[in-house]
Amino acid sequence: MAKRVYQAWKGSNIFLCSGRLIFGPDARSLSVSVLLILVPTVIFCTFVARHLLHKFSSYNAGYAILVVAIIFTIYVLVLLLFTSARDPGIIPRNLHPPEEEFCYESSEAGGRPTPSLQFPRTKEVLVNGVPVKVKYCETCMLYRPPRCSHCSICNNCVEKFDHHCPWVGQCIGMRNYRFFFMFISSATLLCIFVFTLSALYIKFLVDEHHNVWKAIKESPASVVLMSYCFVALWFVGGLTGFHLYLISTNQTTYENFRYRADNRRNAFDRGCISNFFEVFCSKIQPSKNKFRAYIQEEAPRIPMRPMPEVAEEFGEDRRTKVEDDLEIGDDILKLSQRRDYYGTDDLKRRGSDGFSRESAESDYNNLGSELQASLSQLGTEQSRRAGSFGTSPHILAFNAIVSDSKKP
Repeated sequence: MAKRVYQAWKGSNIFLCSGRLIFGPDARSLSVSVLLILVPTVIFCTFVARHLLHKFSSYNAGYAILVVAIIFTIYVLVLLLFTSARDPGIIPRNLHPPEEEFCYESSEAGGRPTPSLQFPRTKEVLVNGVPVKVKYCETCMLYRPPRCSHCSICNNCVEKFDHHCPWVGQCIGMRNYRFFFMFISSATLLCIFVFTLSALYIKFLVDEHHNVWKAIKESPASVVLMSYCFVALWFVGGLTGFHLYLISTNQTTYENFRYRADNRRNAFDRGCISNFFEVFCSKIQPSKNKFRAYIQEEAPRIPMRPMPEVAEEFGEDRRTKVEDDLEIGDDILKLSQRRDYYGTDDLKRRGSDGFSRESAESDYNNLGSELQASLSQLGTEQSRRAGSFGTSPHILAFNAIVSDSKKP
């Protein structure tokens, strides 16, 4: 039976609901985040909001506090789910390296220089007129688009990679950054809401008992909630402020920490208003991965040479051709030197010195025939082994020379 994409996924992600939900490998930490949100809210509704139902002149105001607390908490949890259970912008891996991007570098193998297949580590692309370097990812076998990075935890290349957040158990990238910011900002507002109303309830108790200690003893839960929200506010509130700065300058956390010392121009900054519009009002791109699709069998790759005798890999075959060219060049050089040694003038001079002219010209023609036969044999051998690369231009040139020399 054919497998689905999520069943043969090479990354470190965890899938639920038959591939409909995708989490990071540390998705268990998500339960801790849910408890950190849910437990304080339950305590607040039970020990604080319930006693505030009748503390206001308007009878419905107390119930509104309870309803808002419950709805706001559900809203924060939904944003947390959208952030952690969503494809953050994973770029599908290539099954093979990009063939059009190879280059050859000489390397010493057995004391002899041989060509080796290499990939350029970086390339430069222009973004808004600014050169930006993109790197080749050996794991995913692709050149990462600008602002893309490979997450070592999830083992995926993620578009507009911001960071990997352990609290949500997922990478933060192009497709879930909006929900991540909405989550931390809503969590900040929830902390302020709980802190404010817990302090207000303590104030009501102080006014009733005219004693702070009695008020604290009557509602210790309010004091605990105030302390908890104060500490949490430094974390989620500071994170919200930091990401407001990043959005206004169109940066990611990864770019800010890695490139802030370079003092180079930000090629993606389009102005504060346009940057906010890009994050909150632009359309979220669909996922490039169909996790529930069935895996299609890969079509056989078309060989580079149709010759049945040639079954070597591309790099090995190119190295074989280089070695053949070196050997053929040596043989051609020896033959051409012999031809030069027995040149036309020398043969004629030998005839005038007492040797038979017919014998000299016969030796010369025999040497030419020998040279042409050797060249033809070498050309045939090279064509057989090199396949589509064709016959060496040296052989063609010397064939022409020998043919011309044999003409009367």
